Amino acid sequence: VQLQASGGGTVQIGGSLRLSCTVSGIESSFWSIGWFRQAPGKDREAVSSITSATGQTYYTDAVKGRFSVSSADAGHTAYLQMNDLKPEDTGIYYCAIREIVIVPITTVDDFQYWGRGTQVTVSS
Repeated sequence: VQLQASGGGTVQIGGSLRLSCTVSGIESSFWSIGWFRQAPGKDREAVSSITSATGQTYYTDAVKGRFSVSSADAGHTAYLQMNDLKPEDTGIYYCAIREIVIVPITTVDDFQYWGRGTQVTVSS
């Protein structure tokens, strides 16, 4: 299984970005795709996830109402729409997937496969 996140960049406060995650090699129809971010000097944290079995989504409190997660192509593509970006949203964003799961999962250890990150910088 391979993942690749893209779509990062530098935006001003209040701007928007749409991250994409391309997934290949998955075999199960039941998966959960998560988005994580890591700021310099901080631990990697969960931002959002989506679970195929139920369509349930998860958002960390800091991004609720501003970010939206979605998937397409039976899990081969996932998106993270980020609006009203703030400086604290700056970091490297990663996508990850776990197969054969039907409940929402949200922690780093829950996910099996990870892609390389994409840098998001929010400047004033």
